[in-house]
Amino acid sequence: MAFLSSRRRRTRLAPELDDQELGRLLKSLRATTRTGTIATTDLCAAQITRLLDQDPGDWDRRTHRIDVLADFLTASHLPRSWAAREPRSADALVLHAWTMVADARAQGRPEDASEATDLCLRAAEIAPDDPTPWVTLLAVARLQRWAQPQAFGVWNEVLARDRWNREAYLGMLGYLSPEEGGSRIQVLEFVDTLCARMPANAPCAGIELTAQVLQYHSVLGRGGFEALVARNHWSHAMAAQALDRVAHTWPQPGFLRHAKALADLNLLAYALMAADRRRDAAPVFEVLGGIVTSWPWHLGGEALAEYDQAQRRATVGL
Repeated sequence: MAFLSSRRRRTRLAPELDDQELGRLLKSLRATTRTGTIATTDLCAAQITRLLDQDPGDWDRRTHRIDVLADFLTASHLPRSWAAREPRSADALVLHAWTMVADARAQGRPEDASEATDLCLRAAEIAPDDPTPWVTLLAVARLQRWAQPQAFGVWNEVLARDRWNREAYLGMLGYLSPEEGGSRIQVLEFVDTLCARMPANAPCAGIELTAQVLQYHSVLGRGGFEALVARNHWSHAMAAQALDRVAHTWPQPGFLRHAKALADLNLLAYALMAADRRRDAAPVFEVLGGIVTSWPWHLGGEALAEYDQAQRRATVGL
């Protein structure tokens, strides 16, 4: 992963993170998806296929690329048209299913993702080694509140193909949260079990810190006095230890190598600033190079403005 100096790059939202080929594809799609013609569908589908066919077996990179493409194409005709024209393309089926889930989640209409289940199962049959149909189906399970035996069954299918799939662990973290029908105890047990087994630089290494940030936001969301003292969350042993374990290793060159490493470093910078650990946060901002993710910065306001303000605070007096 090529970290960039913050002195060389302006602050920008970059869903592709440091994936330059994905960034070029997004730029091309932005210019060509407006026409809605069959020729455009074929051209865009060919471009997407070429990208997804790179690095076969790199499921982490593939999951990242499909995630970003699905979010980008949520309001586009392209995924549905492509899946209709190429019903034996696992890429087309998965992308269409993922966009359906993203749109249903954004609209708050889980029933709109019902068709996605069939698309995922068809894609899994076509590409039995690929975890992404199961990752997408897990998102359906989460959206539609499937019973735990079914949801865990899907999750196990992902892990059988990609042991440390970041998106799958994030999906289960959300599924087990109190906000989605689980409990705080289930979240703690899930995180503890994961941390006892995973490599320190696995693609899902950010799950523990993600859980702490979500808990911090839960406190903020209560408002009143609790929101005023929410910063105290980071002085509790579990939260402080979660930060201590990664604050100095993650920013080291070459330590994090997964596709969404810069997203995890955004998370780390945010959490360190929430904990008022500015000295630790400063080198994290340096390696981020101004590449910003919407989450979690947007929770305090406009993401770029929140990031810029936090970066200035981190470097004052250093």
